[in-house]
Amino acid sequence: MTMQASYVHGASARPLLGDTVGSLIDRIAAVHADRPALVVRSQNVRMSYRQFHTEVERAAAGLLALGLQRGERVGIWAPNRAEWVVLQFAVPKAGLILVNINPAYRGHELEYSLNKVGCRALVLSRRFKTSHYLDMLAGLLPELAASTPGALNAARLPALREVILLDDEAPAGTRSWQQLLRLGDAAGLERLRAVEAQLGFDDPVNIQFTSGTTGAPKGATLTHHNIINNGYFVGQAMRLSEHDRLCIPVPFYHCFGMVLGNLACVTHGACMVIPGEGFDALATLETVAQERCTGLHGVPTMFIAELEHADFRRFDLSSLRTGIMAGSPCPSEVMRRVVGEMHMHEVTIAYGMTETSPVSFQTVPEDPLERRVDSVGQIHPQLEVKLVDEQGRVVPRGTPGELCTRGYSVMLGYWDDDERTREVIDAARWMHSGDLAVLDEAGYCRIVGRLKDMIIRGGENVYPREIEEFLYGHPKVQDVQVFGVPDARLGEQICAWVRLREGSVSSEAEIQHHCREQLAYFKVPHYVRFVDQFPMTVTGKVQKYVMRQAMLDELGREPPAPA
Repeated sequence: MTMQASYVHGASARPLLGDTVGSLIDRIAAVHADRPALVVRSQNVRMSYRQFHTEVERAAAGLLALGLQRGERVGIWAPNRAEWVVLQFAVPKAGLILVNINPAYRGHELEYSLNKVGCRALVLSRRFKTSHYLDMLAGLLPELAASTPGALNAARLPALREVILLDDEAPAGTRSWQQLLRLGDAAGLERLRAVEAQLGFDDPVNIQFTSGTTGAPKGATLTHHNIINNGYFVGQAMRLSEHDRLCIPVPFYHCFGMVLGNLACVTHGACMVIPGEGFDALATLETVAQERCTGLHGVPTMFIAELEHADFRRFDLSSLRTGIMAGSPCPSEVMRRVVGEMHMHEVTIAYGMTETSPVSFQTVPEDPLERRVDSVGQIHPQLEVKLVDEQGRVVPRGTPGELCTRGYSVMLGYWDDDERTREVIDAARWMHSGDLAVLDEAGYCRIVGRLKDMIIRGGENVYPREIEEFLYGHPKVQDVQVFGVPDARLGEQICAWVRLREGSVSSEAEIQHHCREQLAYFKVPHYVRFVDQFPMTVTGKVQKYVMRQAMLDELGREPPAPA
């Protein structure tokens, strides 16, 4: 009997959309003109689709009035704000490319990113939390204060000409957001029509920097076709309609916010509800309750923070129905609580990566809860996935292999970096994810770890995810991360960092004993450390390499030399 191969395709009668971002917002705003499009509580902004469309057109025409040419890059360095959403649609409508800058970046990272893609214009907030963006930019641009808006000529950022500040007052050398919008007059709108007529859906419209743990960030370059269709099929899996109101506390600079959030809403005429500039558990709960949101997005750590909030029981969350938990593997206990205590009976799990726009797998409401807990669902429509071994051969079902995706969602490549593009996209246009996955007979996918996260202890392959899932079942454990630490004798030893529930006390011996009773000896953590928090990226992804380095420092060891 021939073993079934780990290959699946999302054959679908539902066709891909042939829109550009501009034609999409034109079409949706015409159909849903008076329905709510955008609510931003922290700015007291409420727009219907008609109003949102008008604002997008003014911003797009304003950008063209600055003299920006088709294909030039416009950076956005800001937290979640109404202007961010407007720019997400205005920049591609004008035939330009939006460059998402991580709000956590400092001066060095900003300089690298803007120069890597040759940003001609930068839109930024004055500040966010402890980041004073304008001060950091001024440190890179001593020429700014003496320059005329639009005529910047700076040594360290030679391509940059325009700086637009999301503020009422524009310091020397910059323009305010309102000044940009005022440029979007009748003549500007006429020019916009002429530009739009030349655009195609395979044009690049978005560059997202992937936060590599080693080396410089890479600029994943995405098209209209990539992100519109992914947002559309994500919304389909959530069963979104124009009657939905989706609370989006995840950052826009990342695919989770701008594609799974904003584009999933707009492709279905739903309302985008933004609780604030950055994630805050209380603000999110208040927003869901007051705005009667039907959906809520988040990474597992966000849902944990909401569930564990002291005032959680005070909020009526009964309007909730759906949402997405993604960004990192979902602990089964958290999923059960989200369904049971937050009323999100149709919550879905999604898996993907920036380079695939991002989603390749997603659960649907019809999937039983155990499927939404132990898998990331089935293949998305119109995509292909295969799992391969080290030699590139497709592995049998039930066997771990590297997940590779092919189809409309695969990026054009990394901006101005053919070599690194060839490392991940092969000659047949398969995008190699670096993730280890298993496909079952029904095509449900489980992510079992990163290729580089897999622990090899004494010749045994150990998947951290399995140990993490087991430890989530311990009554004292709130959150846990498992990773490998170099060991002279066994190659690697297993380490677990544990966050205990409030008021709980435990010990290394207790956690190890709990594991010994149920797990093979080689899966029992050799090191257990109790921590208050994990090092994370802004998007809520845990940085295991930082934890590994902390353990090496504690143990007084040098990291192993690269192979």
